Amino acid sequence: MASARQVNIAIIGAGGVGKCFLSQLESLAARRQNQKLVLTYIATSKKAVYSDAYSPIALDSVVSTLSSSSQAPLALPKLVDYLAASGTKTVLVDNTSSQDIADAYPSFLRRGISIVTPNKKAFSGSYKLWQDIFAAKEEGGSLLYHEASCGAGLPVISTIKDLVETGDEVTKIEGVFSGTMSFLFNSFAPTSGSGGGKWSAEVAKAKELGYTEPDPRDDLNGLDVARKLTILARYAGLEVESPTSFPVQSLIPKQLESVASGDEFLARLPEFDAEMEEVKAEAQKEGKVVRFVGSIDVASKQVKVGLEKFDLSHPIAALKGSDNIISFYTKRYGSNPLIIQGAGAGGDVTAMGVTSDLLKVLAQL
Repeated sequence: MASARQVNIAIIGAGGVGKCFLSQLESLAARRQNQKLVLTYIATSKKAVYSDAYSPIALDSVVSTLSSSSQAPLALPKLVDYLAASGTKTVLVDNTSSQDIADAYPSFLRRGISIVTPNKKAFSGSYKLWQDIFAAKEEGGSLLYHEASCGAGLPVISTIKDLVETGDEVTKIEGVFSGTMSFLFNSFAPTSGSGGGKWSAEVAKAKELGYTEPDPRDDLNGLDVARKLTILARYAGLEVESPTSFPVQSLIPKQLESVASGDEFLARLPEFDAEMEEVKAEAQKEGKVVRFVGSIDVASKQVKVGLEKFDLSHPIAALKGSDNIISFYTKRYGSNPLIIQGAGAGGDVTAMGVTSDLLKVLAQL
């Protein structure tokens, strides 16, 4: 029997998603018969584990090995050289949201190192970085997948790529792209009409349950949704310059934009409950509910993020929990959109998106 082909894996990031990915990688490596997956480098922002001989790092104890390591991570240019010099096909898994690492993608790809990542910043940064990344991928003959950058484990990126590459024409994309915003509005303005607490109380509850960033303003400013829309708009053929180049409605009251901490923000948010109450009541008068959505109109090149009112029967109104929903309107699908719905946040489902991308890469190496 031919010996299994080796593929080296390098990982940056071992936080929430990173830890979930490591456990999925461990079971994947154990099941893989025809390929030997070898972890040769792992790093956080402060620590790293690697050796000049590219010795395998045991997956079953990697978290403790990393936490007790005294090695510092390699600077990114050095890491590119280190991975490229192994003489073995290598996949870099970037489980961070670092702009610095995203900016280095062209250097890795040009040297034949493939990348899988949930990092939105690489694909929603400047349009020039987007172009550089895909040019470097072609030049280096490397592979690149980032399903989890736009809806955790939901097949959003693969769907739009399939639609476009098979010659369909995407005319409009609309949906709820944030698990946090989904949870907040499903609680604040339920379709039943009754119930739904004060806005500030719902934000505090979402934070307590772990649905928001440590500082909820990082969700309420709408930028996370804007990044996802930037990525999808580019795949639909629009040259969107950046996530700040189109209208994005922030739900942070002007007076609270510059308060020192997330805790101070939450403490003062009740002062502004009346404004959100008014928005909810206005929708109720029309027999509708308010939701935080993103939309892309390809023909008019309009991209926007913000509050919209929906009939109670609309799929966007009827979402539950922290689910995302993304509707693709295309020439082929006509007036009934192709709809993707499900959990759009959470460590396990995001890591699943990364692991399934890794499988796609492994199938082609």
